[in-house]
Amino acid sequence: MTINLFDLAQLCIVANRAKIPVVVIALFLVATLPACSSSSNAILQTLPHAYGRNSAIDSVKLNPNFRYIRVTTSGRVALLALGYVDADPRGPIEVWYSAEREVLRFQNGRLIGAVGLTTEWRDVVLPDLPSWAAVAGGDKAFRWTRIRDVMPGYRYGVIDILSLSVVKELKRGELQGLNPNQLTWFEERFELGPVAGPLGNGVAADLILPPARYAVDLRDGQETVVYGEQCLAADLCFTWQRWSVQLQNSTERK
Repeated sequence: MTINLFDLAQLCIVANRAKIPVVVIALFLVATLPACSSSSNAILQTLPHAYGRNSAIDSVKLNPNFRYIRVTTSGRVALLALGYVDADPRGPIEVWYSAEREVLRFQNGRLIGAVGLTTEWRDVVLPDLPSWAAVAGGDKAFRWTRIRDVMPGYRYGVIDILSLSVVKELKRGELQGLNPNQLTWFEERFELGPVAGPLGNGVAADLILPPARYAVDLRDGQETVVYGEQCLAADLCFTWQRWSVQLQNSTERK
C-alpha cells in the first residue's frame, strides 16, 4: 500500500474534523506503512515550521532549512512550509503546508490541489502546456483546458476553458521585496465554462472565477514563478509568493 503526502494531508484533515489528534494518525502511518514513512516524516517535520495567521507573521524567525511561501487572504498573512516535492514528467510538484493543516500543491506555478479550506480542489488535470517563455514570446493568447474536482458539492470533472496572455500593465498586488518591472506578468482568464463533467450538473456560473495572475522571473534563461494570485471560489481568493530570509529582511528595512 502506498500513499503520497497530499493524500496523507487529506487524511489528517479528516481526522482533525473528527477530533482525532493528527499526530496519532501520522504516527500510525509511520509505524504501519513503510512505503510512505518518508512522506509521513516530512509532514511531522514540516508542520512545526509553518506559521499561522497573525499580525507578527512577517517578523518571525524563519528556519533556513525550510523553504516557504507567503500567502495572503482577506488581509491575513500566513507562511506555508514546503513539505515535499513530487517528481512528475511535466515538472516537479511542490506540496506546501500551513500550521492549520491547509495544503496547497503547485506545478510550474499553477495550483493543482488545495485541501483544508472552505473550498477544495481535490484533483486538477493539466494538459501539456508551453513554457512561460514561449507564451511570453508569442503574439497571441494561449488557450487551454483545465479539469478539476471541486468540493463541497461533489463537482467532479469540471472543465475550464482558459486563456493565458502577457499583461502589459503592472499591478503590484501583494508582491513584497521584488521589483515588479523585472518580472514578466501573465493573466489567465476564463473563456468558456465551466462545464461540469459526467458527475456534475451542467454549466455552473458559481464555478467561474476571477482571473489568475502570475509573476515569472525569466531572467538569465530561468523560468521561476515567484508570485501568483489565485481564486479557489469567487469568494475565496489568495496571493502567494516565494519567501526567504533575504526577502523578509528587505521588507523589514523599508
